[in-house]
Amino acid sequence: MAGPRKALRVVAAGETKPPPQKPKTVTEAADMGTTRELLVAMRSRIAKAVEDPNTPARDLAALTKRLTEVVRDIEAIDAREGQEAERAGPVSDEAFDAAAI
Repeated sequence: MAGPRKALRVVAAGETKPPPQKPKTVTEAADMGTTRELLVAMRSRIAKAVEDPNTPARDLAALTKRLTEVVRDIEAIDAREGQEAERAGPVSDEAFDAAAI
């Protein structure tokens, strides 16, 4: 479900964060996003429905339950990615040896 990879670029001096990206819609995330992007889009969509005063009261319980489930799923993905990053450990640079090429 992973989409196309983004091209790498050189980080500018003093740049600390990537530029903000427009969140994907549920349809965009389903078509060409990751599982996490889909869950984030669903979380936003469900939250809007929960906040909408025109949402029928009978639907609020199911929507809030689903919202908490989606949030837990996102947190699980983030925790799993964090553990994978910890296991990988720091990468040390070695001296460049031009003769090795």
